[in-house]
Amino acid sequence: MYNKEETALTKAIGIINQHNGIIRTKEAINAGIHSRTIYKLRDECVIEEISRGIFRLANTKPISNPDIVTVALRIPNAVICLISALSYYNITTQIPHMIFIALSKGSETPRINYPPVSIHRFSEDSFSKGIQEHDIDGIKVKFYSPEKTIIDCFKFRNKIGMDVAIEALKLYKTKYKFDINILLEYARICRVENIIRPYLEATIWSKEDI
Repeated sequence: MYNKEETALTKAIGIINQHNGIIRTKEAINAGIHSRTIYKLRDECVIEEISRGIFRLANTKPISNPDIVTVALRIPNAVICLISALSYYNITTQIPHMIFIALSKGSETPRINYPPVSIHRFSEDSFSKGIQEHDIDGIKVKFYSPEKTIIDCFKFRNKIGMDVAIEALKLYKTKYKFDINILLEYARICRVENIIRPYLEATIWSKEDI
């Protein structure tokens, strides 16, 4: 019995390692780990529960962005957006105190207590455009591209502030190749072309660095 249990624990640890040291309960069970084994590993402090139903090996290096990784695992259909995406790309001076996520209109509202999330609903066309995957500690996380994020900030300017959107546009110019064509393409999709065009023109001709 003891050897059988030890074998199950060793096998479970191996499976979790194959998932870059972090795994959801559903993934673990689908991979052949019994729920009893999961809780046994937790009780013995071999794994730790970083959020409801998400476990990571305790001896792995700390996650560089645990809140974003947790949200990506808990809400796999979400896309990191707005201020959280700006912060990731380092094109804002704002410090997000929650994770900003995009969901398509009509999709189910997720239940998550921690970390706190700010949910924003996007039309199907806007939601599907400009998504990129970034690797954070072996976990694939969906973000909107810098260009799509800036346009979204103008779209949601009444919620996050026009000053945040304008600052992001200026910082984007200093850190990335300024692609006015892709910015305008996303602006048309999000129906903010007339709103952002004066700021685009001013930014192009401005020599000011922030």
